[in-house]
Formats: sequence, structure tokens, C-alpha cells
Amino acid sequence: MINVTLPDGSVRSYESPITPLEIATSISEGLARNVLAAKVDDQIADLTSPLKKDCHLALLKFDDVEGKKTMWHSSAHLMAEALESLYPGVKFGIGPAIDGGFYYDIDCGEHTISEKDFGAIEKKMLELASTKSPYVRKEISKREAIAYFKEKGDEYKLELLEDLEDGTITFYTQGGFTDLCKGPHIPNTGFIKAAKILKVAGAYWRGDEKRKQLTRLYGITFPKQKMLTEHMHLLEEAAKRDHRKLGKALELFAFSQNVGQGLPLWLPKGAELRERLEQFLKKAQVAAGYDPVVTPHIGSKKLYETSGHYEKYGEDSFQPIKTPDQDEEFLLKPMNCPHHCEIYKTKPRSYKELPVRFAEFGTVYRYEQSGELHGLTRVRAFTQDDAHIFCRADQVEEEFKKVIDLVLYVFKALDFKEFTAQISLRDKTDKEKYIGSEENWNKAEAAIINAAKEKGLQTVVEYGEAAFYGPKLDFMVKDALSRSWQLGTIQVDYNLPERFDLTYIGSDNQKHRPVMIHRAPFGSMERFVAVLIEHCGGQFPLWLTPNQAAVIPVSEKYNDFAQKLSKLLKNYEIRALVDDRNEKVGRKIRDNELNKIPYMLVVGEKEMQTNTYQVRKQGKGDLGTFSLDAFAEIINNDINSSIGD
Repeated sequence: MINVTLPDGSVRSYESPITPLEIATSISEGLARNVLAAKVDDQIADLTSPLKKDCHLALLKFDDVEGKKTMWHSSAHLMAEALESLYPGVKFGIGPAIDGGFYYDIDCGEHTISEKDFGAIEKKMLELASTKSPYVRKEISKREAIAYFKEKGDEYKLELLEDLEDGTITFYTQGGFTDLCKGPHIPNTGFIKAAKILKVAGAYWRGDEKRKQLTRLYGITFPKQKMLTEHMHLLEEAAKRDHRKLGKALELFAFSQNVGQGLPLWLPKGAELRERLEQFLKKAQVAAGYDPVVTPHIGSKKLYETSGHYEKYGEDSFQPIKTPDQDEEFLLKPMNCPHHCEIYKTKPRSYKELPVRFAEFGTVYRYEQSGELHGLTRVRAFTQDDAHIFCRADQVEEEFKKVIDLVLYVFKALDFKEFTAQISLRDKTDKEKYIGSEENWNKAEAAIINAAKEKGLQTVVEYGEAAFYGPKLDFMVKDALSRSWQLGTIQVDYNLPERFDLTYIGSDNQKHRPVMIHRAPFGSMERFVAVLIEHCGGQFPLWLTPNQAAVIPVSEKYNDFAQKLSKLLKNYEIRALVDDRNEKVGRKIRDNELNKIPYMLVVGEKEMQTNTYQVRKQGKGDLGTFSLDAFAEIINNDINSSIGD
């Protein structure tokens, strides 16, 4: 008999061996019909994999992230089978599940696949899915695997086999298609009821620009047609909210080939928006006891060798900058933390002055591949709202809770209401890849778990996702379209204090090693602004938006009065523009609505005589007539509801 612990903590005993599918059936026939895969001791497995020892078991449905990804991985195989049927002789690279579906890299040979072929591929996929072909796993020797793909003439799979050890190789077969794959997969193709090919793109084999360019075909599937229809509607809305399109329309940022790929240019309105974000967080940081610091954009190569970043990020960094002095090299900094460690070392530290908190909006540089660049979400130069807290081990939990408070304050001010805190811990079994003592790791992990619990956060625990130097807490935020983004991170680090020999004098008059906490509520300013644009659809919170009001004169006769009013609004710290175009009032109102201006003040003879103003709110229409003081109170109340103390 084996004991199986379910997610609710209940324990059931079964005669071994037994499969997760059989356990699902023993619980409920309905559950068995909807379960896609199993999570056995934090490893995703086929439902038909036999359980032979005590374990923790979660049965995964499409609602679960791992369930979705299992189905989408299986769907990549189904699409490959459809492509082989439609385009004989095609060859396949890799076909993983990704956030929002799956893709497969294909060598089309003499064929060409374009958008006009999408319908035929979708039809063939659903035809094959209806056969309910099981996904059958088979362990195979390396010799047999090589022989199979040699006969098939697929050099891509043969190259992948070169990196695999004999005894670890598995094939999966569904219908007439067999693929090299470690799995897991859904039970059969019948779970796939709706399919959509999303786009076609080019992709170099293994990401190497010197290798052959393959055709990358993206797709997505669902267990119900209704879910696909809803998803496609969300994609349409996402296209409208694309930060690249809105950023251009709102004149926030731009890119120039003459400046260089992945190097954003912040236009005046965007720079002002970014400055308001920075000042908002700086004010909160000062109140929380952070000291501002400023560090250079470059650093000695030796600095990053000491920190370990050169070894980890060297290939993704810009090439070293050589100087006339022999053996002297600098790097555009990939991280701010090594610089902050050196600031900590500028003088002896006592336990009495800890924690020390250094904060900096520091720009860092990574050489991302050109094919990976995407608007502001993936760039080569980005600014992090970095801070590093140097504290005693007994202060870690309290400091963690204070950082959580800061992150929640940021989310509230920017209207991010749905989020989950991911607690990333060590792998339960393989602990060799982590540095630091068992005692320190246990303390750090307990501190994060306790802090998250005390703050009442909705959490998920992911084993094996910790950084090599310590556990962390990542905030996974849902935007207005229910897309998940990682925004905000807190990490505990025992590594850098060791590498930089950071110390403080304790109450026992002996040297001790501080603990380092990395935190960034925004993360990358560029990426954060991109997510915020798409979350808000360009309609930012009132405190942040470039123009809070538009003053609209009803005719040219009142243009001067409108200009005077805009200056008066500045005295109330209200940012306003004057729309004095020679257009009808209705046209001006519509245009300012489209430009996401929150409030509009329409002025004419009556307003000039009475000093009262007709106020309209974006999306809500006419609010009535107000004095300037009353209008300012509306603005202030709106702002205080977001970021008021």
C-alpha cells in the first residue's frame, strides 16, 4: 500500500502500483473526465504513469497553469501531425508550450506556409483530434532513436539527440506521428475541441543567426469552442492596447535605428510620466528609510567577476570596453547590486546602524538578441528601481514585510487589483546548485513564508525556482485582460555579502556577515510602463497621466480666457492643455476623449462672466458646473483615493 497526499491535505491509501487517472476515477467520474495531467511531488507527469511510493499528488485540469501547458504541448504535437499530413516531407525542430499557447519550428522544405493556410491546418488538427488518439510514451535507446530519425531524414532531431544520454530518451506517439519528447502529455487528442493558428514567423535554428531560418508557427487550443471565442476577443482588445501603438499615439516614447535597436527614446510626455513614477516611489522610499545613491553606468570587469555576474551574464552583456591602459577593461553594467556592495564597504558598519537601505533608479544594459526585442518589454537599456537592504539575520523577516507593504502601495496606486505572490524555494532534492549553509537557507525561506502569511497574501509555492543565492518572492499581477505579468520582486541573498566580504561589528564586538535583500517594486521602468499602458489602455491614473484636464473654448473669442484658466489650474497643481483649434466643440470633446484626457472644462461667455465651469469626465460625460476650487477638490479626491496617505 502507498499513501497519497492530496492538495487539501487529506491522505488516501491505495494498492501499488496505481495511476493518477485511476485515483481521479476513484474520487469522481467527472474529475476523471476533465483531468489532463498529474503533479507528483512537484513533477508534472502523465496520468498513466504508475505511482509506486508515497507521494503528494495534484490532479491538473485546464484551469491550472500546468494543465494548460500540458495540453498546449500536446497540441504542438497534434499540429505537427497535421502539418506532416498536409505538407509531406516537412521536418521539425522544437515545439514547446509557451504562455498563451505553443509553437513549432518547422523546416518547410519546398513548401511555404502563410496565413492563407491557417484554416486548412486548423481543420486538419480538429479532424485528427476527433479520433481521440492516445499519447503513448515509449522509452527508447539512443541507437534506436538515431536510426528512426535517420530513416525519416530529420537532421534537427538527430542534432537534439546528440545532447541526450542513453537511457533518458523517450518517444511519444499519437495517431500517425512520433516525436522525440520527454513529456508529459494529455491522455488523448479528444480533449482538444478548438484550435487556432495565431501567426507565422521566422526563427533561426537553436537561436543562432548563422544557422538556417525555420518557419515558426504559433497556435493555441482549448477544450471548448466558447473559450477560444473569448480568447480571440481578448486578443483583439490586446491589439488595441498594444503599448507600441499607444505609446506612439500618446507621444510617450520612440525608437531610432540611428540610435540603435532596443534603446528607447523617452519623448517629453513619456519622460514626464516616467519622472512622476520615479518621484512617487522616491517619496515612499524616503518615508520608509531608504538612502538614495547614484552609481556609474559602467564598472570594471573585475567588479562583475567578483559578483559572479560576468560568468552568468557575460554572453548577454555588451562587449568589454578597453582603455589605453593594458589589461584595463570596463563593462556597461548589467546589474546595480555590485556597485551598492561597494558603497556599503566605504566605511566600517555596526550592528546598531543596520539595516542600511540604498535605493537607486539605475540604468543597466543587456545585449538581447535582435529577434527578442519587443517594444519596451524587451530592450537593451532599462532602468531598474533598485534597492538593496543590508541587515542582520534577525531583521530579515521584518524588512521583508516592509518591502511587501511598499509593493502593495505601488499596486494600489496603479490599480493592479489581482495578483499572486509566488514563493520561490530550493529544489527539495537537488540542493547542490545552491550556495550558503542549510541553516541560513532555512531561516531565509521561513522568513519569506512567514512574512507573506502575516500580510495575508495569496501565495503559491514553487520549488526549484529560487535563485542560486537565496529564495525570493515574485508578484504575479493580472492586468485588465487577465494576462499575468511578473511585477515586483524581493530576493534574499547570502551570496554577494560573501563574495564582497561585507561585514558589520556585532554586539559581541566580532565581525558578522550581513544578509542582503534585493527589491524592485517596478522592476524595469520600461517594462513596467509597457504593462501599465496596456493595463490602462493608455488611460492612466489621474495622478500619473500627462494631462489631467483639457480646457476647451467654444470659439476663438475665448482662447485668451482659456489660456488664463490653464495657468490658474497650474496654481492648483493641475496639469492642463488648451485645445484652441479652430474646430467645433463636439469635435474637440470627441478628440480629447480619444486622447484619454480625464477631465474637460468647456468655457464660453457664461464661464468668463461667472468664473464657473462646465466639467466633463472621460467616459462619463457632463458632471455639471463647478467653481475652480470645487473642481480642484474633485481632482484631489480622485488622486487621494489612489495614493493618499
